[in-house]
This record gives sequence, structure tokens and C-alpha cells, in this order.
Amino acid sequence: MLKSDLLRQLPAVHEVVKDISSEVSGKPEKEVTRAVQDAIKLWRKNILNDHHAIDLKTDIRSLVKDSAKSNLVHPTHQIRSLINASGIVIHTNLGRSRLSEKSVERMSETARMYSNLEYNLEQGKRGSRHDLTEELIKQVTGAEAAMVVNNNAAAVYLILKALAKNKEVIVSRGELVEIGGSFRVSSIMEESGAKLREIGTTNKTHLFDYEEAINEETGMIMKVHTSNFKVIGFTKEVSSSELIQLKKDHQDLIIYEDLGSGALYPFQSEGIGDEPLISSVINNGLDIVSFSGDKLLGGPQAGIIAGKKRIIDQLKKHQLARVLRVDKFTIAALNETLLSYRNEEYKDIPTVRDILKTPEEIRESVWRLKRKVEDHSSLNIRILEEFSQVGGGTMPDVKLPTFCLGLKHFKGADYLARAFRNHQTPIIVRIKGEEVLLDLRTISDDELLTVEDAIRSID
Repeated sequence: MLKSDLLRQLPAVHEVVKDISSEVSGKPEKEVTRAVQDAIKLWRKNILNDHHAIDLKTDIRSLVKDSAKSNLVHPTHQIRSLINASGIVIHTNLGRSRLSEKSVERMSETARMYSNLEYNLEQGKRGSRHDLTEELIKQVTGAEAAMVVNNNAAAVYLILKALAKNKEVIVSRGELVEIGGSFRVSSIMEESGAKLREIGTTNKTHLFDYEEAINEETGMIMKVHTSNFKVIGFTKEVSSSELIQLKKDHQDLIIYEDLGSGALYPFQSEGIGDEPLISSVINNGLDIVSFSGDKLLGGPQAGIIAGKKRIIDQLKKHQLARVLRVDKFTIAALNETLLSYRNEEYKDIPTVRDILKTPEEIRESVWRLKRKVEDHSSLNIRILEEFSQVGGGTMPDVKLPTFCLGLKHFKGADYLARAFRNHQTPIIVRIKGEEVLLDLRTISDDELLTVEDAIRSID
């Protein structure tokens, strides 16, 4: 059947509204009309893109009615909850880290009631939101002082703007990185008013390169942790502990390290990557560091700045501190995450828990799921060994051994992936060749029933 013939079968909006009016009584007329319009738009798109097998016998009007009623019962929000079956733990496109249950509960409580966001309960007068998180950051990092802004890019910008405007900032060429969204260290430095002084080469930078670059115009040495790529082979970089030696002859020189992902859990001790512990870096004597809240830390989006008190106090007084400040929900979630670290309740944090999952744990979950769905007549189902990724531009060379449920359908992998995405709770999968893989590293136990239902619903 020609697409034009199918498109002509799409009903008028007012006809469908009339058909379903008795079934959706109580719903506002505008809401019903919008639901019908969305349903017609959906089926027009399906017909044009061949997303569904539709022929002469198909009652398109009934399909539109069913979709409209579904829209009213399960309204589609712009930001939707979904299940991450990709095996990428910190998936930037899917919102990065999942929050702990304690963080979610604290955010919910903070939303329902007034709070002491900027009110000092002891003194009965205006307080500072910086105070609400600073002590916890100090406890888990060992820093003298700390503050929080809305992401790590903002932290980098604030530090450069407030501490190095119109001054030279020395950076190794091997650390002039670009991260997601075309965020480049060189570009943000230009925007801040700081002057970039490149030293060394792409693969090798020595301590003497830094020493020779320091002059009366130098305001800062910036070290950038290259968390989203690795240079291997004939390489040399200068550690932050080595850079501290330069302060003996240049006491006013600020040494800053952008740690990027920022780890509070010792993944290295588990044989996972070589991400440095934030507390260890600060213990080296650096003046200031910054790192993300929603990557390895496993908290909400935030840029955390920690270091010497005199420098943090200077940042807090800068006009940009208000522009870049975080809201009460971020503070609530971040504090609960930091408390889990302080109390060594690491498995409460989904990001840490998922990275640390053993292959044996995952294999058991995959076997349980396979036994429940292996009778599906349209699917070839198997279990296979694979690798998960940490994600979020973190530990790019780390492969986490895992087990996946592999699914094959005679219509192909794209058909299967689309079916999972179109489920009531969308499920994001991996495609490898003609097979769809479900990596259970990133699927929680309470999501397995939904995954099972999605598999069974595939035609």
C-alpha cells in the first residue's frame, strides 16, 4: 500500500476527540485535544518512516485512538526516566550519574518545605549557602576550605577569571584538552582574560619547561588531568607533587589542578584505572583543585573547588560566585553523597556500586533474566562475555568485564533497539553487529521486571 493511501486514512482531530470523549471524561478539553494531535502526529511519522507494519487491514483510526488514550493515562514528559542497558555507567547523554536513594529523599524533602538555604539558625540572621557544603567537602578531601558552583567548567572559568585575569597561566601542551560540547581549556582561558602560556610538547613536558616559563607576568600554573584520553609510549609529564617544588622560589605563584572527574573512592586499589584520589592530590600541597560532582563522585551536577582558605575566600567574594552558584536541590543531593563517603557507605552511591560490580554478580542477574524470557518465539537469546565502560570522559582505557544478554530478531538490530526505546519506560541498549546487547551492570534489580516486560512485548 502506498504511504499516501495510509496517510489519507488518518482521522481528523475532532473525530477522535468525539470517539474517546466518554472514555476520558474528567480530562480538560484542551488536554484531550493535545493528546489526539500528538497521536496523529506520531502515526503520521510512523507511516512515513515505516516504523510499523501497516497494511490495508490496519485500522489506523483505532491506533490513533489507543495512542491518544495512552497519552492521557501516561503523559509524555519532556525529560523522561529510562533504563540504561548500555553498560556505560556515567552516560553523559543519559544524565550521567544516578543519585543515591538518600540524595533523592533529601532533595524531595527540601522541595516540599522551606529550608535554611541562606539562613543561620544559630544566629537568627542571613547566612551563606557556601557554609552548608563546605565542612563536608573539607572532611572528605582534607582541604582547608571549599565552595561549589554549577559545574566544573564554571569552576575552571571562575578560578581563571578571579585569580589570573591579565596574567600568564602556564599549561603543558599535552594538557590543552577538549571535552564534551567543544569545551576547550584554551578557549575558556581566553574568555576569562587570562593569557595562555604553552610549554613542552604534546607527548613530553619536563619540570624545567615550567621553570623556564615563569616570569614576572606569571600568575598561575594550571595542570589539567587528562581523564578523557591517554597518551602512551614515549611520554613524560610533571606531577602536581613535583610542581610544588617551584613554590620555593616563587611563593606567590598559584598552582591549580583541574582534576576533571574527581575520585573520592580509591578505584586504583580495586585495580580499576589510575584516577588519583582528590585527598592525595590536595595532600601534595596544591593551592587549589576543582572537579565534577556528577562523574566518578556519583552526585549531582556541580563544580567543586577545594584548597587553601585564602584563595577560596577570594573566590567566594568574586561577583561570578553568585552567577555560578548552585541551588538548594544540588546542595541537598551533594551533601548526602558526601555523607556516604564520609561514613564509608560507598555502595549507597549507584555510580561507585555499578563500577565495582563483579562479573559474577552480573552473570547471575543475566541468567535469571534469560530463564524468564528464553521462550520468546521471535528472538534468539544468548549470554555472552563483554566489557562495560566507566563513561563520562573518565578512565577511557578501562574495560570492565561484564556479561550481557544478547538478542537477535529477524527484522534486525535497529528494529529491536527502536522497540526498546519505544517501550513505556524507554530502554537504551547497545548494538553489536546484528545483535542487541543488554548489559546488566547499569540495570538495577528493581528495573529487571520492566526489562522483562519490554522483551516479552516485542513482536
